Amino acid sequence: MSQHPALKAGNSAVITGGASGIGLAAAKAFIELGMNVMIADLKGEKLKRAGDELAELAEKKGVKALAHATDVSDLSELEELECAANRAFGNIHVLMNNAGIQPGTAVFGKQMPWDRIIGVNLTGVINGTRIFAPEMRAHGEPAMIINTGSKQGITTPPGNPAYNVAKAGVKAFTEALQHELRNIEGCRLEAHLLIPGFVFTPLTANGRDEKPEGAWTPEQTVDFMLKSLEAGDFYILCPDGEVDRATDEKRMMWAIGDIVENRPPLSRWHPDYGDAFKAYLNGDGHGH
Repeated sequence: MSQHPALKAGNSAVITGGASGIGLAAAKAFIELGMNVMIADLKGEKLKRAGDELAELAEKKGVKALAHATDVSDLSELEELECAANRAFGNIHVLMNNAGIQPGTAVFGKQMPWDRIIGVNLTGVINGTRIFAPEMRAHGEPAMIINTGSKQGITTPPGNPAYNVAKAGVKAFTEALQHELRNIEGCRLEAHLLIPGFVFTPLTANGRDEKPEGAWTPEQTVDFMLKSLEAGDFYILCPDGEVDRATDEKRMMWAIGDIVENRPPLSRWHPDYGDAFKAYLNGDGHGH
């Protein structure tokens, strides 16, 4: 498989939220391609274990893998991460702003989970991009920023409003970022929005040890991401074992249809519109 030009042997990647799940799977995939990798995650045993595992893999491939303790909601820690990555590797070619948390929230619930989710899932992505991008652009080699969004940031289902707000923000920010980059003459840095499906990770496990049948593994998600990057996709919309792309598209079209058709917000879950949505999903309607 011919890879995206930023993903090549000798290049370097930084991945936040890299100690588990999609971030760790991406780190392994990049090392397999012969890239140097620095993962960033919260300080602790999980980061140390992941760092050791990646260092062993990297040694076999003759590359470097490093782990750096970072809380992405803290601007100064992101600045330290960028300095450490530049010191270790020189030019950075891939930044994956992937760190994310998912404590439960309610509109009128406790303040702390709101602050943490917005701080990690949204501000961490914005600040990570703003800190790393100038240098990644200036070195002039092919480079990319991959921001991890969510389908929940597009269809905004009820259940965890802070998470939806943060992921909707990541979508809007990454779209603005790619528009900006593509309008800079000679710019070889680009942005992509990763939109995972149902993936079995520590974030989604909820205490389960076994992967649910419908969930993808982090490795499947990263494999799909690499194929999408090779194809030049900006929106990396991942299916999973339960939901195919056609279903995702219909859910998203219905969501935007709430505005166009002047329906109540989140009409898909509204008692007056539930049946109409089901009919639309089954191909019996047009989202009206």
